[in-house]
Amino acid sequence: MHSSRTHVTAIPAARPSAAESHFAAGFSFETDCWDVHDGLRKGPDFVLIDVRSPQLFAQGHVPGAINLPHGKIVESKLAAWPKETLFVTYCAGPHCNGAARGALRLARLGRPVKIMAGGVTGWLDEGFELNSTTSAGPCA
Repeated sequence: MHSSRTHVTAIPAARPSAAESHFAAGFSFETDCWDVHDGLRKGPDFVLIDVRSPQLFAQGHVPGAINLPHGKIVESKLAAWPKETLFVTYCAGPHCNGAARGALRLARLGRPVKIMAGGVTGWLDEGFELNSTTSAGPCA
């Protein structure tokens, strides 16, 4: 006898109320490239942090981002921003956990933080351009 169940249906879906809570909570942890692009265009109410190396930042980064590698995120580097400032981190893309590492460091410092889902890969997939520079910026 052949089962009509697939791996998709073998585990039942969550109750709609549980799914609503789960997916709604996700938006408090991440944003996407389109929303970041729109926010930057309107005049950002957040600070966008590229957590990659200064070399990768110089090769191409989201316009308006600052370079602060995740390993260098310390309170002294954040002193210029009020405690309630929202930080948004990104890295190379979905294959990279640098954005999460940076977000964890910011959260441990008591700072509001979200991840830009997709990183540089997602940014380019949306058709947005990167800036390149010869300097890593003020925070590197």
